Amino acid sequence: MKRADASRWTVVAGGRSTAHATTTVGVVAALACLALTGCTADTDAAHRTSPAARVKAATAGEDPTLAQELRIADAEQRLIKQCLSRQGFTYWEAERPSLEESRTLGYVADDVAWARKHGYGSRIAAKEDRARLTNPNLAYRKGLSDQRRKAYDDALDGGIDAPEITAELPNGATISRQMGGCVAEAEKRLYGDPKVWFRANKIASNLQPLYVPQVMRDKQFVAALRVWSTCMERAGHPYKDPGAARQAAKERALRGTSDKTFAAERQLAVADAVCARTASLAAIGKEREKHYVNALLGRYGQALDTSRRIEREAYVRAAGIVGPRT
Repeated sequence: MKRADASRWTVVAGGRSTAHATTTVGVVAALACLALTGCTADTDAAHRTSPAARVKAATAGEDPTLAQELRIADAEQRLIKQCLSRQGFTYWEAERPSLEESRTLGYVADDVAWARKHGYGSRIAAKEDRARLTNPNLAYRKGLSDQRRKAYDDALDGGIDAPEITAELPNGATISRQMGGCVAEAEKRLYGDPKVWFRANKIASNLQPLYVPQVMRDKQFVAALRVWSTCMERAGHPYKDPGAARQAAKERALRGTSDKTFAAERQLAVADAVCARTASLAAIGKEREKHYVNALLGRYGQALDTSRRIEREAYVRAAGIVGPRT
C-alpha cells in the first residue's frame, strides 16, 4: 500500500483478512457509485447525489447534495494540510475538479446534456488517473530521509501503530480501520466522535448489496428495462441493459483514446440517456429503490439517521473552513 494514503483498512469475513487502502490524501476524491441512479436528470450538478447519500437521506427527509459532500472532503484536506504544517511538513491538497466533472454515474444515467459533452466520463477518469500518478505528496514523502519519513507517516495518520476502530457491516463482515495523526484530527473536527461516525457511515455505505438485487429483479424495473433495451436497439445499440452499454464503451476506450473513439462513446451515452428518459428508468428505479430501502429501516434506520445527522453537522463545519466548488 502507498504510505501517502490517509488510512489503512482491513475487512475480515469468514476468517480471512484483506488489507485495503483509501485514497483521500493528495489525490482526487472519487465517489463510489454502486446503486441504480447515482445522478438525477437535474442539470444543476450541485443537486446530484451519491447512492449512499440518497440511502441516508431516505430516513432524514433531506437529500444531501454532491456539492455538500465535496465541500466536506475539501475541508478535510485543508485541515490535514494545516495540521501537518504545524509539525513542519509540506502537504498539497487534492485537486478540485469542477462540480460538473465530479458528478457520479449510477446504473441509470439520463442527463442527455452531460452525456453529449462527456460521454460516460472516460476523459474525466483519465484526468483523475493522471492526478494520482503525479500526486506531489508521494514525491515529497519519497524525498524525505528514513527518519523524517517515519515522522511524516506518524504525523499524517499515526503510522503503523495507530489505534484501530471497527464496525460490523450489514453483510456480517467486520471492517477495521487504523486511524491517527492529522487524518484523525481532521475527521474529529468535522465529524465529532470518530467511532460513532465510522460505524454509522459504514452501515449507510454498505446497504447496496442488500437492496440492489431486489430492485434488479423487481417487475416494474424489469419492464422499464425492456423499454430501454428496445429503444436502444432501434437506435442501433443492441444492449440488454445500461451496464452492458457502459462496459462496451469502457472496453473501446481502453483500446484507444482518439477523438473518434470519444465521439463514439458520446454517441452511445446520449442514446443511453435518451432511452433512459423514454423508459422513465431513473424515476422507476428510484421509486423501487426507496421501497426496498424502507424495508431495511427497522434494522438499520438508527444508523442511517445517525450518519445523516453527523454529515449535516460536518457540512456546517466544513462551510466555515473552505468555500464551495464551482
